[in-house]
Amino acid sequence: MNNVRNPIIIDQNYCPNNQGCPRQSSGVKISQVTFRNIQGTSATPEAVTFDCSSSNPCSRIRLQDIKLTYMNKAATSSCKNIGGTSSGVLMPSSCV
Repeated sequence: MNNVRNPIIIDQNYCPNNQGCPRQSSGVKISQVTFRNIQGTSATPEAVTFDCSSSNPCSRIRLQDIKLTYMNKAATSSCKNIGGTSSGVLMPSSCV
């Protein structure tokens, strides 16, 4: 990946309009997803985003050997309502 927006993302709270989507809850359960051997650069400081539903949290998400940077520095990661594992080289540090 080279200068990619949202290199790794799961967003169950996505809302396509600027007014927001009040009281939205995901009807889809996301589980058993593996992100493996991903490297490159992010166009934004946050390279890994997991924004999962509180009513249907993401589960069994796996990160393995991830190396993503932002402007030659460490990128960041953000996690909400997620369960899983991580292993190997992890840049940014895993929040899973």
